[in-house]
Amino acid sequence: MYCCEEHIELAIDMYVDEKELAPEIEKIEGIGELSTNCEMCTNPAVYVVGG
Repeated sequence: MYCCEEHIELAIDMYVDEKELAPEIEKIEGIGELSTNCEMCTNPAVYVVGG
């Protein structure tokens, strides 16, 4: 799940609720180069939450 700074906690909570495991969280390098947006808003994604 791609998410911005604002929605990182929500993304973690959603992952834990669904998988009942702690997610791997990876910060995206070169944020300006990535065209992927947060899955909960239109801001650029900063993190990938999942595992």
